[in-house]
Amino acid sequence: MTAAVEVRDARLADLVSSDATIERVAAGFRFTEGPVWRGDHLLFVDVVGKRIIHWRQLLEGPEVRTFRAPSHGANALTLDAQNRLVICESGSRAVTRIETDGRTRLLADRFEGKRLNSPNDLIVRPDGAIYFTDPTYGLPNGTEGKELPFQGLYRVMPDGAIDLLADDFAMPNGIALSADQRQLYVGDTDRRHIRVFDVRSDGRLAGGRVFAELDSHEAGWTDGMKVDCRGNVYGTGPGGVWVFSRRGHLLGRIIPPEPPANLAWGDADWKTLFITACTSLYRIRVNVAGIPVPLGPVASRM
Repeated sequence: MTAAVEVRDARLADLVSSDATIERVAAGFRFTEGPVWRGDHLLFVDVVGKRIIHWRQLLEGPEVRTFRAPSHGANALTLDAQNRLVICESGSRAVTRIETDGRTRLLADRFEGKRLNSPNDLIVRPDGAIYFTDPTYGLPNGTEGKELPFQGLYRVMPDGAIDLLADDFAMPNGIALSADQRQLYVGDTDRRHIRVFDVRSDGRLAGGRVFAELDSHEAGWTDGMKVDCRGNVYGTGPGGVWVFSRRGHLLGRIIPPEPPANLAWGDADWKTLFITACTSLYRIRVNVAGIPVPLGPVASRM
């Protein structure tokens, strides 16, 4: 275990103890991404290894096995209200879902007749709407086969309709909803910042101001995000996981031994933060619970 907390504001102690340690719980992968806690285990992606990994803590030690291979370029995972696995597949340039009978259902692969770039990260609201980002990282050379003139933020409705919500990103990446589901956070990797949108009652978005800057010359990039039940935002970035207050003030960082790409809350109390970072999976215990996945009605979490 390694000391891993960098304090920028004393309020961080309420969220993560200054002596908290980070533990490597699995290793030997090629590039880890897209974790989600599912009941008693974690699922995450080895992007380059082209497989989805199942990780579970047993009394005798961690159990690590392949959940799905090939992964069709899976990059991000989440769950819907029926506990079905919803996947951004950058390789197949699609958003898919694994049904309860094991079949894979295509949810989105085109907008106005043109192929998506390479869906990257996503979140599902309790009403079934899926919000996802679509940069070009999965395309050969970043541009080969590109049909759309922008890198968008989209919503897929339960009936299959797809809406373009914003097209002014350089490279939209990580995505997260606030505890009250009134704000949507989206990271823009190339611009090294996180934007926040207001979510209207019909699920469409307004605004899009810069919430926080993650500007540093350290190794790493603006990528995955999660929000805790108090509204604090945890975002991977240069040097580690950046922790912001709900107003966008930097409280500090959690620094794993490798540059992190994504993160997920887990365990029965939702107070374990799992971090996917390059070749490994890490975890650290925190003091404030994260928002459970799948998302439920707001009243059940207040």
